[in-house]
Amino acid sequence: MDARTEIEGRKTFFIAPDTSFLPESYLEDFLSRGYEAYIIKDFRFYPIYEQVKIIVETCPDSILFFFVDSDVGVDWAKFIKYIQDEFQGKALIGVLYAKGRTDEQKAAMEKYYLFDMGLQCGCIELAYNKEKNFEIIDKVMYANQACGRRKNVRAICDSAASANFIYQGAVVKGRVSDISVSHFSFIPDPNYTFPDIPLYTNIGEITVTFKGFRFKVPATLMIQRDLDGGKVLQVFVMLKSNGQQGLDEGIAEKVRERIYVMVTDKVKEALLEKCKAWKQAHPTFHDN
Repeated sequence: MDARTEIEGRKTFFIAPDTSFLPESYLEDFLSRGYEAYIIKDFRFYPIYEQVKIIVETCPDSILFFFVDSDVGVDWAKFIKYIQDEFQGKALIGVLYAKGRTDEQKAAMEKYYLFDMGLQCGCIELAYNKEKNFEIIDKVMYANQACGRRKNVRAICDSAASANFIYQGAVVKGRVSDISVSHFSFIPDPNYTFPDIPLYTNIGEITVTFKGFRFKVPATLMIQRDLDGGKVLQVFVMLKSNGQQGLDEGIAEKVRERIYVMVTDKVKEALLEKCKAWKQAHPTFHDN
């Protein structure tokens, strides 16, 4: 998999948020809802415009929420209009602000951002209640299809991720190429011989190992296709102990934790690499 594949999919970026309204701990909670979200709040080393530009170029089709009560040295109204014009059609934009404005002030903000500018992701008032804000943003992200085409976020695995099971007395071993809390893709080791597995076959127990965590789960083969070099890709849907799709909560929580780290680390590394490249090209930029 190349770097483009590893970071594909719609992502949501909260730009300059007040974390008393939107704690960073919510990012993992959003992942469990299928939303891959990030907080961007440090502009000492890389200016806000350059970070937004890098985000849009690296993660196209993302959602950008700007917290317009934060003081980051820009006129938010002009800045967001500039971003909208500069990256037209490449990102969805919304505005967040803290509760406390008068009805007239709120009406003026909504007119500018929603009607004059036509922002697609809204002009949203946050409450002095973190749990309520989670619900508010969750509804907005759902309405704007923040999860993209995938219900669950998947992580691209390294070569150490593996799975094995027994089918008709034969041991099947191979590599897990990607995983979510509902599915995983599996490439059997071509050095092992095993019977053909028909689609929709239920496997009573598959041992999956990735990111230092090993678990056993029943699963059903849903997709199978040939790859180059005589290899086969199989996609299994995992099953709970009651037979429903997914993982029992105890296992699901551990899997989500690891997926969150794997997915977000790759995106953060890609963004940081481009920020550092910008900094090398602009060595005179410094913290004001």
